[in-house]
Amino acid sequence: MGKELDDAAELIAGADAVLVCAGAGMGVDSGLPDFRGDAGFWAAYPPYQRLGLRFVELADPVHFAADPELAWGFYGHRLALYRATTPHVGFDVLREWGARVFTSNVDGQFQKAGFTDVAEVHGSIHHLQCLGPCSSRIWSADGIDVEVDPETMRAAGELPSCDRCGSLARPNILMFGDFGWVPDRSQVDLDALNRWRRTAGRVAVVEIGAGTAVSTVRRMSELASAASGALIRINPREPDVRHGRGVGIPMGAAEALTGLRKRLA
Repeated sequence: MGKELDDAAELIAGADAVLVCAGAGMGVDSGLPDFRGDAGFWAAYPPYQRLGLRFVELADPVHFAADPELAWGFYGHRLALYRATTPHVGFDVLREWGARVFTSNVDGQFQKAGFTDVAEVHGSIHHLQCLGPCSSRIWSADGIDVEVDPETMRAAGELPSCDRCGSLARPNILMFGDFGWVPDRSQVDLDALNRWRRTAGRVAVVEIGAGTAVSTVRRMSELASAASGALIRINPREPDVRHGRGVGIPMGAAEALTGLRKRLA
């Protein structure tokens, strides 16, 4: 993969700024599951295979009203997992480049790695909102710990609640078929990113771990790189760059980014 890394390093070196567009594959080298297909999801969460529940069925806001222990069992476990996870070395590389971030991930790993300019298009598990919602208020999940039975993956004990109306709280995450998500926090960061793009000059876009199943990140990376043509797609399974000038790198995030760091030293 030497030529691909050389070509990608040349694009980064010739840019005025770097924009990272990250999907679920960004966290795999930190030990996080990417939920690729039902088999991948069930490998990470065997109890759901026994129950016959798929990721797209669990990531549905209807469960917070119909079966809150099931819903918070899933999201409470993920909240604890993300808190316990250490971001891999690739995050350090991107921070060294002063990169801005656009991500569909809700895990907060970029912030944990020290980033401040992060646009989370699907929200964050580290923030909560009212299930109703009774208002557009969004608050931190710091201090919220949901006990989860590992055999049933159901929440036990008291569940998070809205301190305004007293009803159930939920993560401030855009789920499937979600008409109750409060997008205000994410929109502020997306607007800031768009303002930055207009003045950033030649931007090299480094897309990492974004597949074709959910195309949000790929659409953004192709749009943001349209003017400069500098798109670097890091993806071990789907690295092809079909539009404009760019480089596909069939590697995982940590390996590719450390390889680029050496070339740009």
